[in-house]
Amino acid sequence: MDSRSQSLLLRKIQELSFVAVDLNLFLDTHPGDRRALEMYNNVHRDLMQAVRKYEQVYGPLVNFGYSPVMQDSWTWVESPWPWEIKY
Repeated sequence: MDSRSQSLLLRKIQELSFVAVDLNLFLDTHPGDRRALEMYNNVHRDLMQAVRKYEQVYGPLVNFGYSPVMQDSWTWVESPWPWEIKY
């Protein structure tokens, strides 16, 4: 994948994260809202898929990551830090 693909995928993760937090806050005050629960579950699923895809291709997004460590080294420090990536 090229840097444009990386940028688009990261943007999708940011958007899904925003929606997940917003739905989480809504559900804090409306815990029985079935439609909101369904929306949250769908967004969460999509977010986890996007994060897994990103981490498989570009490495961990955060130091604790969402994917297990598959190498013999700590990959978090081997690539640019998320704030160092040039888009």
